[in-house]
Amino acid sequence: MAFQSIWADTAPAAPTFASLDDSLRCDVLVIGGGFQGLSAALHLAEAGTDVVLVEAQEPGFGASGRNGGQVIPGLKDDPDTLDRLWGPEATAFAGGTADTLFALVARLGIDCDAVQGGWIQAGNRHVHLSTLQARMRQWQARGVAADWLDAAAMAQVTGARGFLGGWRDPRAGRVHPLKLARGLAQAAEAAGARVFARTAVTGLMRSGAGWQARLPGGAQITADQVILASNVYTPAALEPRLARATVPANSFQVATAPLSAAQLARILPGGEVVSETRRVGTYFRIGPQNRLMLGGRGGFADPQRADAFARIEAEIAALFGTDLEITHRWFGRVGMTPDHRIRLCAPAPGLLAATGFNGRGVALSVSLGKAMAAHLAQGTSLPIPPSPAIRTLPLHALHRIYGSLGIHYYRLRDALDR
Repeated sequence: MAFQSIWADTAPAAPTFASLDDSLRCDVLVIGGGFQGLSAALHLAEAGTDVVLVEAQEPGFGASGRNGGQVIPGLKDDPDTLDRLWGPEATAFAGGTADTLFALVARLGIDCDAVQGGWIQAGNRHVHLSTLQARMRQWQARGVAADWLDAAAMAQVTGARGFLGGWRDPRAGRVHPLKLARGLAQAAEAAGARVFARTAVTGLMRSGAGWQARLPGGAQITADQVILASNVYTPAALEPRLARATVPANSFQVATAPLSAAQLARILPGGEVVSETRRVGTYFRIGPQNRLMLGGRGGFADPQRADAFARIEAEIAALFGTDLEITHRWFGRVGMTPDHRIRLCAPAPGLLAATGFNGRGVALSVSLGKAMAAHLAQGTSLPIPPSPAIRTLPLHALHRIYGSLGIHYYRLRDALDR
């Protein structure tokens, strides 16, 4: 069964990029046409660097074109923890990722339905509230005009049942992710980057002081430096350690038929995006054509039938009622790490790689791509200290088994929370 996202149904026709059949040379090769790679290529080209980007499918094919389009600043760790872990500069970078994305969209004039309308992190158990309040206070101490919503306010601003409280972050917002990815690809090409689609890299090796990437037909790309921006779509043959650094979990999403005026007045009337704090929770927003969209963790096997989305559809009914018709179902991979922290690596001279965005990839990957470009073009420090090694997960080949067991365990703990 084919699953079509609401994004694919509401985006203009994809821009045409050629595939690469001939050998060439460049200063920097970017492998992967998602937000991270496209942002890096764009900013490198704007800095005057000779940059080539290759994508095995089309720009935005992977998670960048299929996610929920929630632009959320910060990382999973709270600011005080980030200060201790990587320093205040990393905390400031993380806190500014949404502003970075919205400023870039405005500067380039990308039509991607961008609205910086805020994010609500919601709790439906009493045990969640103290954690959410502490997180809010830490960002408030850093100048964020966040506010607290009690149970009555949560019901009013979300239109959902069962939330006991939450905090609202005005830095956040929403985009149409596929429009954004395609807009970034066009902007990168206009800035001077050479962008190629349907061009898979089958091998990557050191060549003298630089790098050599092999293409299927025998052509080669020679580059001084490489950004490996393929995240959980990295083939094991290309970089086996990066392929084993995360658990590639599926995120399932659904979209409803367009809401009526009465439903829109009740469900998210302020236009915020929402995610909740259960260990296996949901996230939701109003999407294109005034449709309600909701996503959450799915199985590790790709779904084959619509009934694979039954749990997600039950969540939307529990929150908003059963009078909502589901018209779209789709899924994509999310790179998860055991500690919920990104892996930024510099495993060899002239090679940068990042993976494990843990569901925060929209704002973070665009901002990190920009920071990588500045690092390679101007020598500025990366906002998160890169590791010289790629930490792989033990028994990674069994990730579907232990990942599925972990999800069942976390769902049980969610059910026992009060």
